[in-house]
Amino acid sequence: MKKLVFIFLLLSQFIWANNPFEKGNNLYQKGEYQEAIAAYESVLKSGQESAEVYFNLGNCFYKLNKVAPAVFNFEKALLLSPNDTEIQNNLAFAQKMAIDEIQEVPQVGFSKIIADFTSSFHYDTWAWIAIILAILFLTSFVGYYFSATTTLKRLFFSAMAVMMLLIVISLFSGFYEQNRITNTKPAIVFADTLNVKSEPNVASQNAFVLHAGTKVFILEDLSNFYKIQLADLKEGWVEKSALKEIK
Repeated sequence: MKKLVFIFLLLSQFIWANNPFEKGNNLYQKGEYQEAIAAYESVLKSGQESAEVYFNLGNCFYKLNKVAPAVFNFEKALLLSPNDTEIQNNLAFAQKMAIDEIQEVPQVGFSKIIADFTSSFHYDTWAWIAIILAILFLTSFVGYYFSATTTLKRLFFSAMAVMMLLIVISLFSGFYEQNRITNTKPAIVFADTLNVKSEPNVASQNAFVLHAGTKVFILEDLSNFYKIQLADLKEGWVEKSALKEIK
């Protein structure tokens, strides 16, 4: 029996040691960041995508002062786990390494109120909220159906009306947020220095200059060029090879 336990422990340690993710974690702890990157990237190449892998990759690149891949991987992690405060904090630290300081133009009016409200949760979370509200609606309906007094029936009917209103709001918020995320095409500048053109032509005039780690949004795709927009609403054309799309 002792031999079987010993063999099991040896096999467990062998499997653990050969797990690329755990191998990457061990290398990171030792400060061997480049080797850890190779281990984590092997996980991604095997098709095992997760927020944890991208987050750890971002940390490795951050330690190596490689701003573009650090920001890119933290953005990828945040895409998979949008409410993770640790990812948000590390992304903010990585963004501070970027040379460009882009001042976001704030939204105003009713559209801002809607966007602020719907973006408070991921669209998957809104879907779960709608499901929970639907269960509460059914519970209220059962209470209404079996109530013996008029007062209770009114109470449960009012609860049903409120639940229905909240369900509609949740569904609207979820679809609105999903549409917003789907139609947004963010990318990270990977070129050390990028001349943004006024037209989709290498010989055209430079509109402005960007540097590695800056986040942009792709508006159009034309041949070898992307039309991009910054958070401050500046627009221009860049070669596709200079960017790496987040999704």
